Amino acid sequence: MKRSSLFNSFGNQSSSNNGVANLLKEFQNFKQNFQGNPEQQVKQMLQSGQMTQEQFNKLSQLATYYQKFLGGF
Repeated sequence: MKRSSLFNSFGNQSSSNNGVANLLKEFQNFKQNFQGNPEQQVKQMLQSGQMTQEQFNKLSQLATYYQKFLGGF
């Protein structure tokens, strides 16, 4: 699976003075360019074996956290 620039931003936050600002910008770009139903796509990845149940659980936790953090975007 190809890593998006959004995921790359998570890994590069500490190397940038504007890590949070860059992350928010990348999130906005990701949100504008995303097509489809994200919940459906993740469930399909779980069913196809592209994602483990453990990865799904972690993603669900992260999604809940970031939904609160980025709710206004």
